[in-house]
Amino acid sequence: MATSKKKQPLSNVFVFSTDPNFKLDTNDTPEADTLPTTDQKLRIKLETKQRGGKAVTLVLGFVGTTSDMEALGKKIKNHCGTGGSVKDGEILIQGDQRDKVLQWLLANNYKQSKKI
Repeated sequence: MATSKKKQPLSNVFVFSTDPNFKLDTNDTPEADTLPTTDQKLRIKLETKQRGGKAVTLVLGFVGTTSDMEALGKKIKNHCGTGGSVKDGEILIQGDQRDKVLQWLLANNYKQSKKI
């Protein structure tokens, strides 16, 4: 029996071209600059789908660098006293923490934040 491996993109591929104007497309897009806290339009949502029935509070809509999003996630997790993570442009907080998250965001100048 042959086992199949997942196809992974090749990261270190040697490319040769006879075209003198050839440039390798690396798909490196620069991260967006982080907006000021008053301009962030954050949305707070409760989700239970595909999580084994456990509730997770999502914070969506953050515009900025990944490191700034991780720092914001850490501050919110500390305030709520729960765990969580930052994945795929979303801040995940364990449990139904919508009210606590909204209060913390409004107290820290994220004025356009709301629950959806």
